[in-house]
Amino acid sequence: MNVNQYNKPSSGEEEALSALQTNAKAVMVIAQAVEGTLGPKGLDTMLVDQFGQVVITNDGVTILELMDVNHPAAKMLINIAKAQQEEIGDGTTTATILAGALVNEGVRQVRKGVPVVKVIEGISLGIKKAIVALEDKAVKITELNELILRKTAQVAARGNEDIAELVVRAAILLGKDKFFEPSFKLAEIIRAVAGAENQVVSGVIIDKEPLNLEMPKKLKSVKVLVIDDALEPEEIEDEALGTEAGFTRYLKYQEEFRQNLKKVVNLGVGLVLVDRGTHDLAEEIFTDAGVMVLQRVANKELRQAAEFTGAKPLKRTGLKKEEKELKQFLGKVEEVYFEEKLKHVCLLGGKGQPKASVLVGASTEEVVGERERIAKDAAAAVQAAVKGGVVSGGGSIELALAHELQQIRQEAQGMAVYGMDCVIEALKQPFTQIVFNAGFNPLEKLGEVIAAQIAENNHALGINCDSGEIVNMQELGVYDPVLVKKHALKAAGEVATAILRIDTIIKKKEHVSSNNLQNED
Repeated sequence: MNVNQYNKPSSGEEEALSALQTNAKAVMVIAQAVEGTLGPKGLDTMLVDQFGQVVITNDGVTILELMDVNHPAAKMLINIAKAQQEEIGDGTTTATILAGALVNEGVRQVRKGVPVVKVIEGISLGIKKAIVALEDKAVKITELNELILRKTAQVAARGNEDIAELVVRAAILLGKDKFFEPSFKLAEIIRAVAGAENQVVSGVIIDKEPLNLEMPKKLKSVKVLVIDDALEPEEIEDEALGTEAGFTRYLKYQEEFRQNLKKVVNLGVGLVLVDRGTHDLAEEIFTDAGVMVLQRVANKELRQAAEFTGAKPLKRTGLKKEEKELKQFLGKVEEVYFEEKLKHVCLLGGKGQPKASVLVGASTEEVVGERERIAKDAAAAVQAAVKGGVVSGGGSIELALAHELQQIRQEAQGMAVYGMDCVIEALKQPFTQIVFNAGFNPLEKLGEVIAAQIAENNHALGINCDSGEIVNMQELGVYDPVLVKKHALKAAGEVATAILRIDTIIKKKEHVSSNNLQNED
């Protein structure tokens, strides 16, 4: 039998390889869309919609979310980037580039004759080993005022020192323990505003104006009521309202509502925060009593305000409680004021949990979105650094991990070593792209840095993107959070494995409704 004839793929194998190559091309297109943004010399991307609206950004997940994408494999990669953003808040570009490289290398190995299952086995083992090695190299953050944390924030903020400083100040204000609360995300307290000055507020900012112009703009030592509902009387059905009994019930509800509102006034409440709308009667009574009312407050802001003031949210029916019992649901703040220029309300000196709000100034509306994205990335990086420590950045740590995997690749059984090779090559990609974006020859610098890391036994060595010289990235102040790297590796491994498993692409038939089926019968 002819050897070439023996190695020739069957029609089924050709179909599987075709599916792999198709998916790999789609994934690489997505990776190429964001790779130019990586590193300190990364450039921005302009996205334009059908109406001519423009977004200019350096943020990987924003680019991916706004791209017009139809290919299912490409969508899988975008979804994994979104998951990375949701879980960690940073590292989506790295995760995307790693995934693209893993898929590309995986397909290359399959074309050489390595079974897909063995490639996947080796990738899974390689990712697992790389994560263990990564965690071993973590530098722990013990104090929030450490220079390392500021440097980490600055790297994530793309060199914007003002934003990095704001984020770290907010972190110090909140305290280290806050970062380990499961539901807390530092990025959620960030808000960019055109015309604002950079500011860290020791309190909560609510993006609302008082209900009307007659309500007070500033209050001191204020009791706070939070209504997690509409501030309206109990509802009655329209049909029932047309009957005598129904109309009597309507009048009863109106009177009960009036008495409940007066009860709130008697308790000395000065600020009422409402989740939904506010009835005209409530607006009239509270305006006359000098109470500030904010309606349709975003759920996130309502929750933060309740925690900060110590208030317990109530439904509208909760206002029926006796004054003595209702008093237990009130919160308190030392000061409330309406910032007329920025159109928001600030709460300061709450008796509940400590809170901080970061205002990031922006010169124009066009740059507000990008300034906010940068600040949120910095906040996510700071929180990840506090929780899991940091490692040297600039792609240096990935090169060190690649070298360690190279040393232990034989731990993979049989042909799974080729899957391990996929991880080794993928780990070189972030460094290669950073160096390329800085204008240097990536192959030349790759060889130089790997040789230097081995010779000096120093995993922190990388390239200064200004000079092209080999430097200690930690001494240069370039750090990345371990959790960002760890989740990027896991996410890339998961999506690459999922895509490599696909050996057939079948178009689904059009959805057939039950009515169509009945008509056919």
